[in-house]
Amino acid sequence: MRPSKAVTDTRLEKFNEIFESLLQHLHGKEKALRLALISFFSQGHLLIEDLPGLGKTTLAVSIANALGLKFGRIQCTNDLLPSDITGLSIYNKTTEMFEFHPGPIFNNIVLVDEINRATSKTQSALLEAMQERQITAEGITYKLESPFFVIATQNPTEHHGTYPLPKSQLDRFMMQINIGYPDKESEKRIIMEVMQSEARNLTAPVIRKEDVVDIQKSIKDEIYISDKILAYILDIVKSTRNSRYLITGLSTRGALAITETARTNAFFSGRDFLIPEDVKEMAEFTIPHRVVFKDEYEGSDKREILRSIIKEVPVPV
Repeated sequence: MRPSKAVTDTRLEKFNEIFESLLQHLHGKEKALRLALISFFSQGHLLIEDLPGLGKTTLAVSIANALGLKFGRIQCTNDLLPSDITGLSIYNKTTEMFEFHPGPIFNNIVLVDEINRATSKTQSALLEAMQERQITAEGITYKLESPFFVIATQNPTEHHGTYPLPKSQLDRFMMQINIGYPDKESEKRIIMEVMQSEARNLTAPVIRKEDVVDIQKSIKDEIYISDKILAYILDIVKSTRNSRYLITGLSTRGALAITETARTNAFFSGRDFLIPEDVKEMAEFTIPHRVVFKDEYEGSDKREILRSIIKEVPVPV
């Protein structure tokens, strides 16, 4: 085992500054906010599913503002076209040439609002961008600027006018979370602030783009994973593939999602090494949307089922 040390440098302080700044505007959303930031700094993408009006969009916009990165928004409707996302070429009469006009996907942080109101063809326009960090338009490939982060929101699938996301699309999201109803005191503060100020969600930038990239690189390069912890992650993956509750288990991409988010969770907890609790905490947000439950368990609490599966896996000591 490699000797461990605590993470105490300015990068952790910057994260805490971001977190505290956002909490001033996102009352009652502490857990959702932390998970969203973990997804971002793990260099993944985030899917937020919940009822309308609970602050999904507010959360996404506030994070973009606090990180000081270029922000783009795509409001999904059933008539949205793939070119509305990627961009298209328009003929310039002056130059007598076609010029490519980039779409909103060419930003650091892209909010895809109500993604499941777009048709499957339009949803698929995001696949290449999310996985390869590039888009192909009219036969030409364009690289996307780093960092690149998609925050997608969706309404529950039983709502009218929604198109369920295919598993290939869901698998591109590192985490899927819910926000839930705020407690009474938090909801009171939200209502009072809205009544007193229209600009309550205009979070000021807290760090620079260079700081963001530095934190992401530090997590990838400096957080240690022991052989025992890696074996524990693989045992959890194997247990989902053999579970009596599931038709299909976790993919290799899902195993990577657990690993990367657990590393980020360790970093933000002030450690440069993983412990089993990092894995267990992140597993319930990185696994459920990737696996297929048997029909008789579709109406059950999927995260609770997942906890029971993980509980059966021996914890390394």
